[in-house]
Amino acid sequence: MSKVGDLEMADQYSIEQISDHLEQIIQDVEQGTTVQLIRQGERVAVILSATEYDRLLHEKLGFGQAIELFRQEYNVEEADINPDEVFKDVRDNSPGREVIF
Repeated sequence: MSKVGDLEMADQYSIEQISDHLEQIIQDVEQGTTVQLIRQGERVAVILSATEYDRLLHEKLGFGQAIELFRQEYNVEEADINPDEVFKDVRDNSPGREVIF
């Protein structure tokens, strides 16, 4: 079982399996597991709890809060990324145009 945010992402059912497993799907969703519905090998829907749905609708994070949450979840500091290397060609170092005030 893997986690995405606060959700457990474990269960997948084909569209054809829904009627046979509906009770189990509902129980899993109530316990916080997100269920993916698959048609012809493609994910077509995701079922999540009403609590999680409400949280997603009403939770409005500012940029600072969102970046902090991202840093906590993905621990960027431990990643083998050199920011100087990643951003070396991003900024144009040419002198730019002349500005007259």
